[in-house]
Amino acid sequence: MKKYRKVIEKFIEGVLFSSSTITSLTVILIIVFLFREGIGLFHSSPIEKNFVISVSKQNPVQQLNANQVKAIFNQDITNWSAVGGANDSIILFTTNDITNYYSEEELGPNLENLPQKLNDFIVANPGAIMYVSGKNLPKGFNGHFIKIKDISVSDFIFGKYWYPTSDPIPSYGIWPMIIGTLLVTLGALLFAIPLGLATAIYMAEVADMRIRNLLKPVVELLAGIPSVVYGFFGLIVIVPLVQQMFNLVVGETVLAGSIVLGIMALPTIITITEDSLRTTPKSLKEASLALGATRWQTLVRVVIPYAKSGISTAIILGIGRAIGETMAVLMVTGNASNIPHSFLVPARTIPATIAAELGEASYGGMHFKALFALGIVLFLFTIIINFTVEFIKNKQRRT
Repeated sequence: MKKYRKVIEKFIEGVLFSSSTITSLTVILIIVFLFREGIGLFHSSPIEKNFVISVSKQNPVQQLNANQVKAIFNQDITNWSAVGGANDSIILFTTNDITNYYSEEELGPNLENLPQKLNDFIVANPGAIMYVSGKNLPKGFNGHFIKIKDISVSDFIFGKYWYPTSDPIPSYGIWPMIIGTLLVTLGALLFAIPLGLATAIYMAEVADMRIRNLLKPVVELLAGIPSVVYGFFGLIVIVPLVQQMFNLVVGETVLAGSIVLGIMALPTIITITEDSLRTTPKSLKEASLALGATRWQTLVRVVIPYAKSGISTAIILGIGRAIGETMAVLMVTGNASNIPHSFLVPARTIPATIAAELGEASYGGMHFKALFALGIVLFLFTIIINFTVEFIKNKQRRT
């Protein structure tokens, strides 16, 4: 029997070891895949594959960045001198413009003369800038290709515009999303922390056992409600309420998102804080009361300071709950890619952007890589939060 028992124990140990190894490897592979796809954004040309931007050989401009190209095609820049070229007007040209310059007879029934006509156009118009498929250009093309600077990390993080499908150059600036994510999270914490701490203190120190046993399952039940249900609740109740209270055009605002996320963060803050308060040794409370302190003085000066590590952990985990939420925020914040300057305007968050656009992005394309880069930013936020929790726990152990 002992021999069989040892075999069974070894088998169980092997299963447990395999499970932990597979889990760890899976997490590592997910992180590697995330970074591999996301970092690729910064080593690729922002122009769509097989397309080129070209100018006349007489044009001295050799390189442009994405913002300059966007400004040129939006006609915010209309003269080459603004980007280091000659004092000459810029003529915009795409393949769709070819019929404005050449007839169907000149192009041929099957557009077989298109390459030559593109070459003729660039020769005849030294101020032109062409955005065309490289496959349509002839050999010996009398123009040169403009080198477009790769997207830099600073452009990605601090860029103000997110237009991932615009031609000829998409814009991948996530600064509005970073500000929107942080502002919604801050609002959620301003709502959830006072309410959560008050509820936890009441459950741990004031309520009798019967009320506590009633409230605790209700609070824990809130954590199990799907986020889309919170989103529906916010869309039907909170959004109209915010719109009416502040007389706004639309109610989908940062404030609406903050309230919904605050409600979603409450179970985490209440549960962990309440457990931390209840772990305060009874001897400390009795000693405080024996010295003449009142019940509330004991709570403020003994119980809460003793449980400050757990309270801090609850708040930080509440931040993690709020900062990574997708569907509820997507439904109530308006999903507008602009920098929010108050709580009463629409905004867009990083998780909501990923959820809304990943299904539309072509696999391996620039838009796809940009969304994975957004995932890296969100992952780094989460890592910072987790390290902060561990730092607080370790500091409490040392003290």
